[in-house]
Amino acid sequence: MSRTTIPAQRTAPPTRPGRLRAARAATVPGAGAASRRDRAGAWAELLRLPALFTVPGDALAGAAAAGARPGPRTLLAIGSSLCLYEAGMALNDWADRAEDAAERPHRPIPSGRIKPSAALTAACGLTGAGLVLAARAGRPALAVAAPLAATVWAYDLALKHTPAGPAAMAAARGLDLLLGAAATGAGTRAALPSAALLGSHTLAVTTVSRRETTGGSVLAPLAALATTGVLTRLVTPRRTRLPAGRRAAAAPGLPGSGPSGGPPGTTGFLAAALGAAYAATAARPYVHAALNPSPPLTQRAVGGGVRATVPLQAALAARSGAAATSLLIASLVPAGRAFARRAAMRKVSIT
Repeated sequence: MSRTTIPAQRTAPPTRPGRLRAARAATVPGAGAASRRDRAGAWAELLRLPALFTVPGDALAGAAAAGARPGPRTLLAIGSSLCLYEAGMALNDWADRAEDAAERPHRPIPSGRIKPSAALTAACGLTGAGLVLAARAGRPALAVAAPLAATVWAYDLALKHTPAGPAAMAAARGLDLLLGAAATGAGTRAALPSAALLGSHTLAVTTVSRRETTGGSVLAPLAALATTGVLTRLVTPRRTRLPAGRRAAAAPGLPGSGPSGGPPGTTGFLAAALGAAYAATAARPYVHAALNPSPPLTQRAVGGGVRATVPLQAALAARSGAAATSLLIASLVPAGRAFARRAAMRKVSIT
């Protein structure tokens, strides 16, 4: 009996998912570029890039409050702020990865588009970069950046879901403004009132954001609306006339030394206009969220509060007598809005 020999068939080793994607990218035209765009989009979503436009105004308003013009050290402070802000964003999603898997499965980490280890590594690297930039701006700046970084990490890892969470976030914003003041070398004492006002706004927005996914809170947007009204009044120059003796003693050109007791004419007008812009940006979504505290309207209220940060920073700079700095901060509003529209087309949120 003759035996028919059947040639042995080779069994291909199992293909790993990563190799499979690479093979597809090599065979499908444009797949590699699309994959890179997807990764870039995932990181843009993780880091919430549209919110970056709310950061430079902190240091600029701090420099204005300290009575200094922005300079090279201010740019270093801005770079430090941007790094520490983005470190907080990456760390936030790393710390919330289990919660997001249930409530926000589309987020970059639970959806598998970014590994948790990559997000944590980014948070560590950005924190280190922020501290290095602050150190280059001088010891006073580093002395503010170090507790700022500690506050960011404490908020994301321990305080976020506690009653101290909103206060910690408010402290971080206030410290960020003081970082700009410290970088000028003029000290931080003069910038403390501006830091307190900016921190109060952040406290209100963060309190609303705690019900961002569940909704149901009427008190939080109402409190935020009241806070917006108070802050608008505080950054708007008071038109009270000084007695003749005090009017003559007032030093021309300094904040609060205008002929009517407020800032000089140009900066007084800017402060009033920017204060009105701040109120208009924040108040309307707060009202809607209070009337209908659904998750979508609560999220819009948070987004409106975040966007209102920029006109508030500009108003604070104008209230300090720095017209050019206030206009520079205000210019971030249209740029941020245009970037946010482009990001929204790719489903990248500001919150």
